[in-house]
Amino acid sequence: MKFTKMHGCGNDYVYFDCTEEKIENESDAAIKLSDRHFGIGGDGIIIIKRGKKAEFEMVMYNADGSRGAMCGNGIRCVAKFVYDKGLTDKKHISIESMGAVKYIDVETENAKVKSARVDMGAPILEAENIPVKSNNKRVIDEAITVDGQDYKMTCVSMGNPHAVVFIDKSPREFPLEKVGPLFENNEVFPDRTNTEFIKVIDRKNLEMRVWERGSGETLACGTGACASAVAAILNGYCDNELTVHLLGGDLEISWSGNEGDSVFMTGPATTVFEGEIDL
Repeated sequence: MKFTKMHGCGNDYVYFDCTEEKIENESDAAIKLSDRHFGIGGDGIIIIKRGKKAEFEMVMYNADGSRGAMCGNGIRCVAKFVYDKGLTDKKHISIESMGAVKYIDVETENAKVKSARVDMGAPILEAENIPVKSNNKRVIDEAITVDGQDYKMTCVSMGNPHAVVFIDKSPREFPLEKVGPLFENNEVFPDRTNTEFIKVIDRKNLEMRVWERGSGETLACGTGACASAVAAILNGYCDNELTVHLLGGDLEISWSGNEGDSVFMTGPATTVFEGEIDL
């Protein structure tokens, strides 16, 4: 099978064109191929198929073989893949993932996609739909104790669950490797959760590190950046247009603050290398 290694702000996946070919045992393939020592290496794999509800379908697997519902960095790279490979000549592309359709506008340079703006849809704020166990309808600045330490979290779903935790120190100084798994597998999250640890720099800038469900720490998370921006706006920390600074790069996020309005994310999409592998 031919593959393409791509990343969005360092959030890297192995991409396969399955519009005509097929991968057997996709979950097992994700585990083997994501291994950075014995495989190609990545945060998971993304399989591109023809869509039923949209022009294309993104089938995403995390590094542990679990199916992912949405990946903001990944979907930008899918848009780049299908445009650069000539699978479409449109600059407004529809892509579905687990039934949810997203719309992407690509920006090109020298006939290749450089960056993309994604309509990520409206954030889901109701606790039971995220899902997160709570006595409140919404989880905004709600207390949670993890490993004896008290935190405040705001929970948002962008098609996948996120717990956004605002901290006083730089996330680079935060013990993410210890605390991240404890959040991910906490009993209040029935489907586990992605967790973002955020330092508010000012009203237009957030600094973020993320522990992703099924992958561990990644250099960037598009849905996490969107969820963090929504959480910052809901808590009154930031304006409606802001930049999220991740370990792998920056993402521009905008949200009106009105329930039902879409979150828009703009960021780069990069091809690293291509090759073939015997699956």
